[in-house]
Amino acid sequence: MDFEITREQLKQKMDRREVFFLVETQSPMMYEDAHLPGALNLPPNRVAELAPRLLPEKDAEIVVYCAGPT
Repeated sequence: MDFEITREQLKQKMDRREVFFLVETQSPMMYEDAHLPGALNLPPNRVAELAPRLLPEKDAEIVVYCAGPT
């Protein structure tokens, strides 16, 4: 199921320490520059290579974000 959450909803999930994967989709360089705590880096051009290792639980909740322009 796909749906969007707001920044505030994401913050609440993080504050409640809910179990989910947080995925940043920027380049490794941008990820190293700044990312949310606990976020995994999964650049779009490496999804097939990295996703099976980084996201092994097929039923897990995954929140994907891109730290693009606001």
